[in-house]
Amino acid sequence: MTKISENEVEGFAPPLGDMSEEDFRRFGHAIVDWIARYQNHIEDYPVLAQVEPGELRSQLPASPPAQGEAMEEILGDVDRLIVPALTHWNHPAFFALFATSTSAPGIFGEMFSAAFDVKAMLWRTSPAATELEEVALSWLRQMMNLPEDFGGLIYDTASVSSMHAIAAATERLNLRIREDGMSGRPDLPLLRVYSSDQAHSSIEKGVITLGLGQRSLRKIPSDAEFRMDAQALEQAIEEDKQNGVLPFCVVATIGTTSSSSVDPVPAIADICAKNSLWLHVDAAYAGSAAVLPEMRNFFAGCERADSLATNPHKWLFTPFDLSVLYCRDMESIRRAFSLVPEYLRTPEGESVRNLSDYGIQLGRRFRALKLWMVLRYFGHEGIAGRIREHCRLARLFASWVEESNDWELVAPVPFSLVCFRACPKIENETEETRAARLDALNEAIMHGVNSTGEVYLSHTRLGDKLSLRLSIGNIRTTEKHIARAWELLNEQLNLLK
Repeated sequence: MTKISENEVEGFAPPLGDMSEEDFRRFGHAIVDWIARYQNHIEDYPVLAQVEPGELRSQLPASPPAQGEAMEEILGDVDRLIVPALTHWNHPAFFALFATSTSAPGIFGEMFSAAFDVKAMLWRTSPAATELEEVALSWLRQMMNLPEDFGGLIYDTASVSSMHAIAAATERLNLRIREDGMSGRPDLPLLRVYSSDQAHSSIEKGVITLGLGQRSLRKIPSDAEFRMDAQALEQAIEEDKQNGVLPFCVVATIGTTSSSSVDPVPAIADICAKNSLWLHVDAAYAGSAAVLPEMRNFFAGCERADSLATNPHKWLFTPFDLSVLYCRDMESIRRAFSLVPEYLRTPEGESVRNLSDYGIQLGRRFRALKLWMVLRYFGHEGIAGRIREHCRLARLFASWVEESNDWELVAPVPFSLVCFRACPKIENETEETRAARLDALNEAIMHGVNSTGEVYLSHTRLGDKLSLRLSIGNIRTTEKHIARAWELLNEQLNLLK
């Protein structure tokens, strides 16, 4: 990466204190140059790591170095050992899971955050982090057209954002769960959370972590388009009430993980209002699309929610990790988590927001800085334009699928995720045989495409069908990348059918 310095010789031991300013500048420039080359030539790397389990570990010493090592050697090993073991999430042909993307201003924000090393727990320990978070989340709220009474908090992932929302919903029951817990209480009924059978697994993990237990989560069936069945939800709530269960929270999803389906939030909001239930909307993936005016119809009803989670680290060009929880009842979050020992008391008192009052963490990273820099650099129109292009590319890819006799769409394409599968016909084939054959065929196609290193796809199961997923969300993805993916898919199909 850079030339070795005179004092970086075998057995080099850095003096007490940190790296010298001269060396920091030199290596810092070299690393920025390396990152710039990496970003601009990332397509030279295979998207999916081409290593075997344990391969990297076997090339590293089992014990730590007794003496400091030259930074030249360390950076050399990044090239030699680390990069070959990377699955390149920032590759424009990374179409698996939910495609994500960092950006230059986001990387710079991370650099500043690491340099400042702020622990954003009290306003006093982190005035900039505390107040910039409020400003950046207010900007994003306005861009997403959410109500002004939504306060915002930054967590690491949507799993944690949604868990805090459920915790706030639990606190609002006023059952002294914070003080007395839930175990050993004959006065406490089974508390019920509802989500669709397409909801993210983090909702179930959240009820486990909060001590509610898996039996507290009731999964409502979805319809033919993988949306929560609102009528089934209403029936489930009535049934639970009759059986002595206490319903208290519904989690609706806008942009489910498997298919990016959109639950009927307006109908669900009606049910929640009728039954005094907390409505949480999980828009971890799709929330970024709300910055597009033409996409706002998918977010109808969100203005009636109690809370909403969205992840700028998914589709807003912000480096992982940064999830946002918007909530109109911030006091319930504070009541659920605030705990102030003497050493955290400050003279500002209630006049400021102390972020440690709003979650399980005491210290938090200065995450707002990178989001603020991304929002400023691209602006609302720039971000909307990039997301709009991703949606166009998804619709284009979906049109190729629809025009082919050998492929079919498995779900609607409201955003930038396409769920599809190969379905070539064979004469005189039973339904049972056909289903098994197509599952095996699509799995083989996916592995074949991924093994080329040019594209990375993932899969899911929708209904009874193993389906392939092509997710577009990288800031560098263009039409040529999805065209190459389509070409590789058809090459594999022709080899296998």
